[in-house]
Amino acid sequence: MTTTSERVSETFMREASQRVSQSVFDGSRLRVVLLVDVYDGAQQQFLEAYEQLCNQVASVPGHVSDQLCQSIENPSQWLITSEWESAPPFLTWVNSEDHVRMVEPLHSCVRDTRSLRFHVVRETGGPAAAAEPGARGLQASPRIGDGLVRHALTFTVKPGSETAVAEILAGYASPESRVDDTTQLCRTSLFMHGNRVVRAIEVRGDLLAALRHVAKQPEVRAVEEAINPYLEQDRDLDDPEAARLFFTRAALPAVHHVTSGQDSADAVRQALYYPAREGCGMRLAELLARQDAAASDDPRTPLLRSTIFQRDDVVVRLVDVRAGFDNVAMLGLSEPDQATELAELLDAGSAGPRNGDRAHHLNVPRMDLVTDRRASDA
Repeated sequence: MTTTSERVSETFMREASQRVSQSVFDGSRLRVVLLVDVYDGAQQQFLEAYEQLCNQVASVPGHVSDQLCQSIENPSQWLITSEWESAPPFLTWVNSEDHVRMVEPLHSCVRDTRSLRFHVVRETGGPAAAAEPGARGLQASPRIGDGLVRHALTFTVKPGSETAVAEILAGYASPESRVDDTTQLCRTSLFMHGNRVVRAIEVRGDLLAALRHVAKQPEVRAVEEAINPYLEQDRDLDDPEAARLFFTRAALPAVHHVTSGQDSADAVRQALYYPAREGCGMRLAELLARQDAAASDDPRTPLLRSTIFQRDDVVVRLVDVRAGFDNVAMLGLSEPDQATELAELLDAGSAGPRNGDRAHHLNVPRMDLVTDRRASDA
């Protein structure tokens, strides 16, 4: 099981709260809501599969409790809620291969699912409710976002195919950005480092609706089919279960977003790839979150925005900086021990120190930009 860092200092979160619009690192309790649509006649099969899953989840570190509910209006609709000590242990579990195996029995009886994750901000009832939010494990204050939801996908292609894949990914026609009256695909940024591809998207509105919309667009479908022969993990887009499994494993969730509150017409988007040592991905992502919060507090900062994506031991930092700034990897590293900590969390075989100096010569790979597209009316 991957080691997670479940809490950061209260001082860090208090100082960063006004600039951080999204984070899993404040130590607040997490409530997960899973909406499930079960095939007609499969309710008993679903219940048995859930009970088996429930017994397995009970031993997962950070899990507190769960509850299963069935609709009083439509017996095919179910609701699963679970509570976790904080977000990192849940994300570590839900993004693991253990989770993929655990939920497999549910797939044959479930038509559709939707997962929602919430930090607990306030609660009522009981003596504990009178205590301060921090003492109850609650998020201290609501976060003020910018109206955008950020998500990424990552996958690897066969070594030697990188140039061909980059040409395919750079040359496709942009799909229709407007999903419906409330949802729009605002920006898509594609990067590569070696044979790893990262596609980061920004959506205004419903992320799931946008992902489904994009998947149906002929321009995108043609690109996906074109790169299929080059993928290291085989997939069949005509097989819903195979496609679902591929995109489940490719999901690279955003775990932290910070903005300096400034803007610049000449902002440059960059992505850095941080391959973590085994079991250190969440800790590395948290360290980068602290770096970005510190950098955003400096009025002289070149940092405009930063989003950290993490799954297992893959960590990607997507940043918008002022033009001309080059040393993005060292943003926020004001103390030598911070750089040393970062070096210790990196996989030395992929992104280790240079010249034997772990604290000051970090070799963090900058990803190559393949394409960066914005909707004209976003």
